[in-house]
Order: sequence, then C-alpha cells, then structure tokens
Amino acid sequence: MDGVNKATPLVARILMSAIFIMAGLPKLTAGAAMAPYFAQLGIPMPTVSVYVVGLFEVVAGLAVLVGFKARIAAILLALFCVASGFLAHFEPANQAQMTSLLKNLAMAGGFLLLWLHGPGAYAIDKK
Repeated sequence: MDGVNKATPLVARILMSAIFIMAGLPKLTAGAAMAPYFAQLGIPMPTVSVYVVGLFEVVAGLAVLVGFKARIAAILLALFCVASGFLAHFEPANQAQMTSLLKNLAMAGGFLLLWLHGPGAYAIDKK
C-alpha cells in the first residue's frame, strides 16, 4: 500500500496538469485565432494576452507535472482557475457554462490541496 500512497500524488499531478498543457499549446501555436474570443471577453490586448496565457498554462502545467516548484505553480493555477472560470464561464442562465465554472472551481480546490500537501514523493522538488 505504501507504493500506492507514493504514486497517487504523481497520478493526480498528471491528471491536473494535462488540461493546462493541452490548452496552452494551441494558444502558443495559433494564438491569433483565439484573440477574437479573448477580445469578446473584454481582455485587454487580446493577441498578446493569448500568448501570455498560453505560456503560463504550459509552464505552470509542466511545473505541476514534474513537481518543480509545484506549490508555487499550484497556488497560481488555483487563482487562475477561479479568475478564468468567472471571467469566461459565469452565465447563470447557461447550464453548460455554469458546469464549466464549477469544473474550474473544482480544479482550484485540487490545486489548493497540492499547494497545502506538496507534490508527493515522485517530484523534482523532493530531489
């Protein structure tokens, strides 16, 4: 059972980081196509913001994945999840958007746990 306890945080980090790495890469490779959506949300300098957000998502996602400065990345991602959830998904009359908001809040909760408990045994931070 000890091996499972040591591996569980790694599995959690893989699952939590995947969405950010996968969401950030298209912003870095095709950011101009996403800029109109950012503009629609009222984000200033939408083209620049797409690339900044994409870079943040990839770097923070990779940090969580490998467990490097994982607590810092976790608290930043928790804040990002709450902010982006309310910015992009708060539409009380739209059930799909509210579900997305709740998913963002759930991810923020997971990142708060990572921040509190650390990345586990299999992390660069533990070396």
